[in-house]
Amino acid sequence: MKTKASITVLLFLLLSHFCFADKLLIPMDLSQVNHLKAYGIVYWALTKSVEWDWLLNYRGGSFAAEYSDDIAKECRIRGVEFQTISDGTAQDIYAEVQSEGVNMDVVRLEKAPKIAVYVQPGNAPWDDAVRMALDYAEVKYDMIWDEEVLTGKLADYDWLHLHHEDFTGQFGKFYPTHGDQTWYIQQVALNEQMALKMGYPSVPALKKATVSTIRKYVADGGFLFAMCTATDTYDIALAAQNVDIVAQLFDGTPPEADYNNKLNFANTFAFQDFKVDPEPYDSYHHAFSDIDVGVYTGLNNIAVDYFTLFEFSAKYDPVPTMLTQNHVSVIKGFLGQTTSFHKDKLKPSVTVLAIKDGTDEVKYIQGNVGRGSFCWYGGHDPEDYQHILGDPPTDLNMYRSSPGYRLILNNILFPAAKKKTQKT
Repeated sequence: MKTKASITVLLFLLLSHFCFADKLLIPMDLSQVNHLKAYGIVYWALTKSVEWDWLLNYRGGSFAAEYSDDIAKECRIRGVEFQTISDGTAQDIYAEVQSEGVNMDVVRLEKAPKIAVYVQPGNAPWDDAVRMALDYAEVKYDMIWDEEVLTGKLADYDWLHLHHEDFTGQFGKFYPTHGDQTWYIQQVALNEQMALKMGYPSVPALKKATVSTIRKYVADGGFLFAMCTATDTYDIALAAQNVDIVAQLFDGTPPEADYNNKLNFANTFAFQDFKVDPEPYDSYHHAFSDIDVGVYTGLNNIAVDYFTLFEFSAKYDPVPTMLTQNHVSVIKGFLGQTTSFHKDKLKPSVTVLAIKDGTDEVKYIQGNVGRGSFCWYGGHDPEDYQHILGDPPTDLNMYRSSPGYRLILNNILFPAAKKKTQKT
């Protein structure tokens, strides 16, 4: 009798587990203690063929999956808050999220995208917020550079991040201030060697070939994310494919006559009607063009520098909704060599995701090219307002719930998403 009673209790507990505790929810509102590592948990599970539902606008853009002891254990190890919810509670949540009266929806995340980061070899005196975010979230990625891009390796990846690169081939216009420093001399030599190896007469020519190849990658269905100088210099290089816009210092020839009137904006992703600046000795702004607001306003005031995320319809505009998921809507600003973009330089096809209220400063944008998509995020480091060359990397253990870094990590899940059509 005692054995039968024990079996009955055991069966009851098992049935209770399967009937009432079969979903794992990772909340992404203010109750979450480590938003950044939560993305890593989702990505890690995707690599193990676990599908997630991204509950757009529900508790800060929460994630739900079938309950798994392995996922629960991993959450505990990484310090990520999670909840085990019953089947009935899950049904109530899904019914709320998918109802017509609320701005929420469900997007299914199906497969972990393979990630590459464009990184120049060597020891540059700056860090990359995206690599720091990926490392902290424990998301794996490969590092590639011009040779891999130009020899067809992009086909192996779903998502590409452009490091803070000067794609015009002017080495960040750091020559006046850092031209005699070892790191600068080494980077120039490294780029010149790569140009020679790949059969190009100069570094600007090499970079033009790189951005053109990346453009095809996106048009064929790739996802591209860029920050800081990789945003505007990428489009500048595309617009100047057949125009010499750089000083003789960088390619051995002076800029050609009337260069600004020869730019081809049909080639660009996000920007149009801009003018480039070939001056190599502007030691204050390091200006590439008139796209960047920061070039003309100088340093902003940290006390009042905030930008606001736009709200989109989760059911009708899932892409910008995914990219703007956050637990707050107003985020503190941060500077970069390219800080933000003048709104009047944007193409009409570009979707503005975030703007500095009361100004024409656009911080965060998204658009489509062919079958692919791109997303530009102005600034250098969301938790280091004015990052100076040589400053130590940001310790993300101090910013585990950084709203600015969350925007970066929204992007790595974007390629995994498929619009959910059926009810759960």
